[in-house]
Amino acid sequence: MSKIQIYDPAMCCSTGVCGPQVDPALPRFASDLEWLKSKGHEVERFNLGQQPAEYANNPIVQQMLQTEGVDCLPLVLVDGQVVSRSEYPARENLALWTATQLNASTLPVVLDMAGDCCGSSGCC
Repeated sequence: MSKIQIYDPAMCCSTGVCGPQVDPALPRFASDLEWLKSKGHEVERFNLGQQPAEYANNPIVQQMLQTEGVDCLPLVLVDGQVVSRSEYPARENLALWTATQLNASTLPVVLDMAGDCCGSSGCC
């Protein structure tokens, strides 16, 4: 099984899923990480605002921060290798990088709003 490490930017809590303006990518990503854990992978998630020593103690993360600054965050490492930076990857990518079987029942639900009032009609 793989070891996945996520180095988040400074957030108000460990997942960023709090406060008045929640980035919709954060709950999706938190769900994807729980899915990886359920498949037996080791997942560690660090918050720059709460665990700065973890960033300083990892030479790869330290180098990325020195060369790119905090814009490289979130940084995702799989088995010590950088696989993603500056965005939260999709479950499909996490599955690929960890050689985890992905099937239709494990995909997150995506609502099709095209026919809805708040969709493409612009009536709202």
